Amino acid sequence: MTNPNQSCSSYNITFKSSFYATTYTLIFIPGLLANSAALWVLCRFVSRKSKAVIFMINLAMADLAHVLSLPLRIYYYINHSWPFGNALCLLCFYLKYLNMYASICFLCCISIQRYLFLLHPFKAKGWKRRYDVAISALVWLLVGAACVPFPLMRSHGLAANNTKCFADLQVKPISSKAATVLMTGLLGFVGPLIIILFCTWKTRDSIRGFHVPQESGGERSKALRMVSMCAIVFCVCFAPYHINFFFYMLVKEEVITDCFLSTITLYTQPFCLSLASFDCCLDPIIYFFMTSEFQDQFSRHSSMVIRSRLMSKESGGTNLLLGNGGKVSGIFFNFPSSRLYDQARDNSISVQ
Repeated sequence: MTNPNQSCSSYNITFKSSFYATTYTLIFIPGLLANSAALWVLCRFVSRKSKAVIFMINLAMADLAHVLSLPLRIYYYINHSWPFGNALCLLCFYLKYLNMYASICFLCCISIQRYLFLLHPFKAKGWKRRYDVAISALVWLLVGAACVPFPLMRSHGLAANNTKCFADLQVKPISSKAATVLMTGLLGFVGPLIIILFCTWKTRDSIRGFHVPQESGGERSKALRMVSMCAIVFCVCFAPYHINFFFYMLVKEEVITDCFLSTITLYTQPFCLSLASFDCCLDPIIYFFMTSEFQDQFSRHSSMVIRSRLMSKESGGTNLLLGNGGKVSGIFFNFPSSRLYDQARDNSISVQ
């Protein structure tokens, strides 16, 4: 049995660097391609009258900002050295949490709007695009200000050692640790979780015909798929991180001294943090389910790629048969064709 008073400082998580480098590499390529394509389709092809399109654009921007910082994280965890300066290190920290909580807020905005528009379809027709723009600007302002303490908490020791960054930085001791953990848990996790689950539950009720006017079944099913996908992304990517974060801060501040619980918390922290970054790959699935234009553009460009590949194969096969100047030079025609033609012509003349 482990002594609860035993110090766990000797426990070193040796797999952490290689695990982060591997997972961030796996997230970077599909995350970059998916969010770049999603942002291009949403801005260029999707109608501005589509529900929650402004929130989707902002969600893709938040994901893309975090994805673009992943190569620096990959470099650090491979080389175990940070030559880019303290400011860039703290900026990458900031983008990580900005992406996380901006994504959470925009998922809540999408769920709330889809539920309310399903509940009040006539209000949806009079909803203006500038309302979504104002809400998005307010989200960025509040989340941007709220995420500032996260990099500052990890700036402890940066001046003494300029080659360390990310997970190798110590957490700055804070006096109000209980209030910090409580506020982060309530505002960043519990509140959004209740909102998203409530919208999912009420949307499911609306499909059964309760509390809302009759609408087309396809529209209600589409809304349910969308809010359900928001709930799945939230629970898969952000719930494990915030549950672990609660215990992680208590371990770092030595509120939890039990060695077994501390070890479990520290060993699961890399997995939970990587899951939080995985939302960059899952969010584009929401765009696919939410907008018919996105599905049409995806299908259209996929068919164009397949068609171009088939045409290139056909042209390649034709080039094997046709030489320069349109003369037949393939291996199937390596015979004296002119002489055989003359013989056939002479035979036909003699028969006549």
